[in-house]
Amino acid sequence: MQEQNQREQWGSRAGFLLAAIGSAVGLGNIWRFPYVAYQNGGGAFLVPYLVALLTAGIPFLILAYSIGHRFRGSPPLAFRRIDRRLEFIGWWQVAISFVIAAYYAVIIAWAVRYAGFSIQQDWGSDPEAFLMEQFLQVGDVGTVSEYVSGVFWPLVAVWVFVIGVLALGIRHGIQRANMFFIPLLVVLFGILVVRAVTLDGAELGLDALFTPDWSAITDGSVWVAAYGQIFFSLSIGFGIMITYASHLHRRADLSGSALVAGFANSSFEILAGIGVFATVGFMAAASGVAVGEVASDGVGLAFIAFPQIISTLTAGAGFFGVLFFLSLVIAGVTSLISIVQVVVSTVQDRTGLARIPAVLIVGGGIAVVSILLFPTAQGLHYLDVADHFINQYGVAMAALVIVIVLAWVLRKLPMLQEHVNATSAVRLGTWWQVLLGIVTPVVLGWMMWDSLRQEFEVNYGGYSTDFLLLVGGGVAIGALVFGIVASLFPWRRSDDFQPVDLPVAERGERT
Repeated sequence: MQEQNQREQWGSRAGFLLAAIGSAVGLGNIWRFPYVAYQNGGGAFLVPYLVALLTAGIPFLILAYSIGHRFRGSPPLAFRRIDRRLEFIGWWQVAISFVIAAYYAVIIAWAVRYAGFSIQQDWGSDPEAFLMEQFLQVGDVGTVSEYVSGVFWPLVAVWVFVIGVLALGIRHGIQRANMFFIPLLVVLFGILVVRAVTLDGAELGLDALFTPDWSAITDGSVWVAAYGQIFFSLSIGFGIMITYASHLHRRADLSGSALVAGFANSSFEILAGIGVFATVGFMAAASGVAVGEVASDGVGLAFIAFPQIISTLTAGAGFFGVLFFLSLVIAGVTSLISIVQVVVSTVQDRTGLARIPAVLIVGGGIAVVSILLFPTAQGLHYLDVADHFINQYGVAMAALVIVIVLAWVLRKLPMLQEHVNATSAVRLGTWWQVLLGIVTPVVLGWMMWDSLRQEFEVNYGGYSTDFLLLVGGGVAIGALVFGIVASLFPWRRSDDFQPVDLPVAERGERT
């Protein structure tokens, strides 16, 4: 088919793997995993975490790769080729990616500024006040938003860079960027970890992180946390891996690539845990407090706790700070590129636009939304609520719908398994279908129920119900509604769901 012959491909398997790893390794690996592990049994958490990786994370990665590779399209086109009724799922994932990209870029912009602040520790003696009052100028919810110029310019720079990389294409842009940035990230973070573990008191943090609390293994919430970390860390509900796999060569090793990407992502998370908690242990020892009083996650860890730690260092503080925040920038940028690529690929498939016009329209559109909403006094509130709701009721919910529909409604897993086995070194058995058809939906369903239960018990973040419904409900429900509405418009291209000439078809097993 002509459209598929023209679809740009990765230059090499290594290029694809580094791009997939770059997408998976993001801000959450550095600031979320260490704290989740610490809160859920320390070293004992690695048991359910590994089980979750093997029973849900990697199987779902293989599923995403098989969809993209078999049906050769962005999420809406790939799902449409499976069954016209499923097109809404792809558009739903496109809307999710749009929302996440808009606020994700802002956090990268913060990290860019903080890399500069680290040199002289410009946050002074009170990093929290500096972040909230001087840098972000956070106002109360409902107040008139003032524009924050200190966030505006680095945010513009982030978007110019990301759009530039995407405009160069899959092979010359995304692949080359990841082949440079991922090794650089490993080197920079490796240096940071070596420095962290040599700090006085580092052993306190490492003991707190890795000393196993085996009683936690019997706690259901620990297992839910482990599966949740795997799902969110591997970005399996975004449509990213479907998009990336659609550019693979015809005889790509799908299952082997999923194993490499999954274990590489988890290895970096453990490395991040060592670096973060060694540093937290130093801070606890220097302050004379317990590790639990210093440990935190998310924005609090990166932009409040770490600046406090950096200021406590007697030598090399600036260098340590620059390493940490540059690592955040690199991890964030490689993930942001992959998220925006989902939307770019969809626009190209839907309209037939060339690469550069599609990138300028998509990248420019997301950048405008990002720049209008988030460099304001209300920006942190919008970001916090949008991130919570789009992840809990967008990413995870989309993944749940995918496995239920493909495993139980349409029963497409056998066909996809055959496709993977036709090209892959690691062959799939019935176990793959069992894991995706039973284990994954049960865990995702429990996560949805548990999350909804907590929403009704207490308002997230202490925000008002009206604000949560407007912003949180708006992005979560709005993404789904957009997916349904967008799927109602007909495709103008006559070849949008013709059979794809791939190895399964070559063996006379057309579906």
